[in-house]
Amino acid sequence: MADFTSGFWNWFIIIPTLGGIIGCYLMIRWLSAEISPEDQAKSMGHVWDGDLEELNNPLPRWWLGMFYITLVFGIVYLLLYPGLGNFAGLLGWTSLSQYQEEVDIGDAQFGPLFSRYREMSIPAVAADAKARKMGERLFVNYCATCHGSDARGARGFPNLRDNDWLYGGAPEQVEQSILNGRNGVMPAWEQALGGEQGVFDMTEYVFKLGGRDFDTAAAGRGQEKYGMLCASCHGADGSGNQLLGAPNLTDNVWLYGGSRVRITESIAVGRNGQMPPHEEFLGRDKARLLAAYVYSLSTGQEGEED
Repeated sequence: MADFTSGFWNWFIIIPTLGGIIGCYLMIRWLSAEISPEDQAKSMGHVWDGDLEELNNPLPRWWLGMFYITLVFGIVYLLLYPGLGNFAGLLGWTSLSQYQEEVDIGDAQFGPLFSRYREMSIPAVAADAKARKMGERLFVNYCATCHGSDARGARGFPNLRDNDWLYGGAPEQVEQSILNGRNGVMPAWEQALGGEQGVFDMTEYVFKLGGRDFDTAAAGRGQEKYGMLCASCHGADGSGNQLLGAPNLTDNVWLYGGSRVRITESIAVGRNGQMPPHEEFLGRDKARLLAAYVYSLSTGQEGEED
């Protein structure tokens, strides 16, 4: 079945493509048959209102030649490059091979600039103003879309300028987050908590953990369920667990918002966050420079000059 489908789409592309080129050639030949620039315009046999007649005016030779050149160009292109179904073209060109060629050229040209920091520790790289500048350019290209050009993040994307880290802010932990990515999952708890009332109680207890105003009775009920359902990830005291990426509930740093509405939403329907791995397309050398730059943001080194 797969072979049939593949063959069908192969010819579905080839036949209309070649048919279109042949059709254009035949149409030009038919419309220009027995007509030269010196001839009078040939009637097409269509007359309206007695004297309004459709004529086939001859094209200038150079204009007609341009049509033929275009058709020849199309045929040559389809022979050299992919365009006729599964036919790869005589040159064997692919967009992937061209991309890889450009990457290889870039690596050969700029690779030594990155590799010189390979054996240095991340704090040492972060202390180098030139290295930080290179890391900043990498950040703008690869990270600013999510974390913002100022690295202060947005809802669902962490602020990289503070010292609150879901998976740890040590240099090696920052580098591992960049290389391997992170997957954060907060399951939906509304059903397990017994509906809206249970979610409300848990929200009030979370407010209590954060030292904010809370409903005493509701927080008391929420505390009982917290020990059964939440403490295994967030800790008995709510201080979180960086091994799991479970946030600290006792501070005032909130990835998805710290209002009652946002916290209630997080508890009721859960959250799913993903930091994609960057090792494959960045490489370890660039990742180290990027990690050093991110590390420098939280330590206040990014504005320093050597």
